[in-house]
Amino acid sequence: MSESEKAHRPEDLTRLFVERANAGDAAGIAALYEPDAVMAYPAGSQTVGRDAIRALWEKVLASGPHFEPENPLPTLISGDIALTATAPRDGAGARAQVIRRQPDGSWLRLLDQPEFAPPAP
Repeated sequence: MSESEKAHRPEDLTRLFVERANAGDAAGIAALYEPDAVMAYPAGSQTVGRDAIRALWEKVLASGPHFEPENPLPTLISGDIALTATAPRDGAGARAQVIRRQPDGSWLRLLDQPEFAPPAP
């Protein structure tokens, strides 16, 4: 992972995630999160903290999955907090993240909902 490459815009986080995931870099993915971040994954549970997020991604990446970039939805920014989202390629639901601007001006994920499907009708 390139420690020097940080998210300078909220939208950079998704690109950096895809690059690091495809490189098998679980530590690099975890570095995109605040130390006490919460990720709603696996489905129905939460993974809390950067160390737990790294461990989770180590398991997920062990099978060598490939990730494709997804088109971002419009980013909402209010001060140092932003909401980013992408629409999955399969059209099922959306992915959403609450991110926070850091003291150095970069952005990190605070809350991550990687799989969100609307309720069935």
